[in-house]
Amino acid sequence: MANFNPNHKIVLDNLLLTHPLVQAGKMFGFPAYYVGKKLCICLYEQGVGVKLPASSVASLLENDPNAIPFQPLGKPKMREWVQINLDDSEAYAQYEAVFIESIRFVHEQQLKKKP
Repeated sequence: MANFNPNHKIVLDNLLLTHPLVQAGKMFGFPAYYVGKKLCICLYEQGVGVKLPASSVASLLENDPNAIPFQPLGKPKMREWVQINLDDSEAYAQYEAVFIESIRFVHEQQLKKKP
């Protein structure tokens, strides 16, 4: 059974599911948010994984004490992913700009791949 904070999901649903590019889905059994068919944000254990440009990941890891490398299921660190761990679910609203950056980043990657 996937372990995640259901209160985090409520806050993220409210922040993300109103965005026209975002659809709800699953990743390894955890709630997740997709742009098209590509994963951009997911709940994982007690935090939230976010796909971002590598420079943004590096900045968050260096400057935000709530950010750690995203390593789902014990996988190696992922260059374009970061995990944000907050105890207070409502505090994820402070990361709305990070989530929007993720949505744009994933959307732009998809546009580059189209012929």
